[in-house]
Amino acid sequence: MSRDNASLLDIIQAGQLVLQFSQGLSREQLAADLRSQSAILYQITIMGEATKRLSREFREQHPGVPWDDVAGMRDIIAHQYDRIDFDIVWQVIQRNIPELLDILIIPLLPIQNS
Repeated sequence: MSRDNASLLDIIQAGQLVLQFSQGLSREQLAADLRSQSAILYQITIMGEATKRLSREFREQHPGVPWDDVAGMRDIIAHQYDRIDFDIVWQVIQRNIPELLDILIIPLLPIQNS
């Protein structure tokens, strides 16, 4: 498996885990649950780190994917952890990650067949 394919698989798996870990939680419950926060933020960090591992060529071949946003979220969690806005995290969980997974599953299909 190529490095791009492995990184893409990491992004998808981490995104699916975010959705799994947040299932059944309200925004208020997430804000009060440090364990869920930690698990979700860790998986979002993995998504950003794996995005940074994708080759420039791969990212350029898929310009409709918000690569900079995914990587940027990782940077905020890692470097500005004391200023994380859970309204933004909630939006990422509820809207951005499901949209991202819908976009990314299609490029992954060749991996599943190999």
